[in-house]
Amino acid sequence: MFKLETKSAGQRNRTMASDSSPEQAKHFPTVKIVLGALALLVTTVVYAQSKYSLISPGGIAFSDFKGYEDWAVASSARTDEVLKVIVANPKMIDAYKAGVPDNGQKFPDGSMIVKLQWKQKKSTEAPFVVEVPDVFKQVFVMEKDSKRFPKTGGWGYAVFNYDAVSGKFTADPTSLADCGNTCHTAVKSKDYIFHPYDKR
Repeated sequence: MFKLETKSAGQRNRTMASDSSPEQAKHFPTVKIVLGALALLVTTVVYAQSKYSLISPGGIAFSDFKGYEDWAVASSARTDEVLKVIVANPKMIDAYKAGVPDNGQKFPDGSMIVKLQWKQKKSTEAPFVVEVPDVFKQVFVMEKDSKRFPKTGGWGYAVFNYDAVSGKFTADPTSLADCGNTCHTAVKSKDYIFHPYDKR
């Protein structure tokens, strides 16, 4: 006949602790580190999901540009208000390296370019006068899809604003798919792209 044994949670924990060998006990800090890393990973994934769930009023999804943080730098620029770093996806970088648009060719469909914008400040650390990024402000994106955007030279445009206080991105409500085309017609002969692939 079986004997039913009941123990409280505290009793079970004490029994487990006493049954644990010193060898097993030394692995508990490792378990805590692994669990901490997992929590950080989950937080990062949730943040990325919320960022990449955004869609501009013109129907351009932020998720189309997933991974832009690691794309190659094409160029940079500065206005009185912001510092800009212009990055492009591998397809567009390959086209740049092949001579587009200076060779008269156009960027292929699937090309994507992203302009990252920061407010600027003077460095308090450098021994010379230099302005450096301060507060991140905005992501301006362009993607080439001749079928989706035939009226704007094949390019679709969108703006995603970043709020440093909340740490969140939002789709700019005035950002229609043709929002940047008016300015970019000035460089129509360069397939609507202002920034060249700068020498390096």
